Amino acid sequence: MLRIEHHLTPDDLDKALRRDVQEGLTARPKTLPPKWFYDERGSALFEEITRLPEYYPTRAERAILDQHAPSIGRATAARTLVELGSGSGEKTRLLLDALRSAGTLERFVPVDVSGDFLQGAAERVAAEYPDLGVSAVVGDFERHLHLLPAHPRRLVAILGSTVGNQPARRRIAFLADLRSTLGEGDALLLGVDLVKDPARLVAAYDDARGVTAEFNRNVLHVINRELDADFAPEAFEHVAVWDAEAEWIEMRLRASSPQRVRVGGLDLTVDFAEGEEMRTEISAKFRRATAEAELDSAGFALTQWLTDPDGDFALLLAHPRV
Repeated sequence: MLRIEHHLTPDDLDKALRRDVQEGLTARPKTLPPKWFYDERGSALFEEITRLPEYYPTRAERAILDQHAPSIGRATAARTLVELGSGSGEKTRLLLDALRSAGTLERFVPVDVSGDFLQGAAERVAAEYPDLGVSAVVGDFERHLHLLPAHPRRLVAILGSTVGNQPARRRIAFLADLRSTLGEGDALLLGVDLVKDPARLVAAYDDARGVTAEFNRNVLHVINRELDADFAPEAFEHVAVWDAEAEWIEMRLRASSPQRVRVGGLDLTVDFAEGEEMRTEISAKFRRATAEAELDSAGFALTQWLTDPDGDFALLLAHPRV
């Protein structure tokens, strides 16, 4: 059985995009949030990125689940799997299969801001698992945690190191908000990318084929289409840099020449100097001590720390601290 709840309307998304673009393009330095990468084209580009030789996180996380999903299923005995930021489904299916094998799984709740993408993914799961209740939620999980179905014994999965797209203070605040919605018997499964050789990190976000560059520039295509802007995406170079102090990768777009951009939908004109950079994403990398401390600050107790054989990535199983 498939149900879809809508907590975001097209008007909500339009207002959020307008606000983010207005604030980001008038800030110093300029910024744009990464969630606007993911229209249909951006989602397809990201799926292509996950298959690139340089991009290890997806393979590493899948390797962990290949080995440990059954023990996660037994340890949590979850009746409901909630996935925040629903992906294409391969890693999700490993968790679904593990929980079904444990004999506890009753329902799956995928959550994503993209209604069309989410509906397609949810329909595929419902078709493959006809005995499973699928309740998809179109929403922004940073804003709508309190609206998620309150089924008993939930395992909330945030995979792909999505949490790393926020700076530490916002990460902890988000995790604390999530903790406040969880009860006894609930659990959190959190994917985090680990600190490693900066050359490997930069390569993962600046691949030789230029797929990540197109993914980065896709945010300009989205703004052009949705807000009647006249960005020339080809006039912006993709940049990926490692910030050793913050321990995160920054993706930026650098103006290759002076640019004057008109955003008709906002009645806004923006100038870019030659070489000016606009940040479009951060992707924080973690150490065990840092991740455990952030979970503790948010009210969670770490119960399992699981890594792939090369130690590139970690899955953290945590429970609400009483």
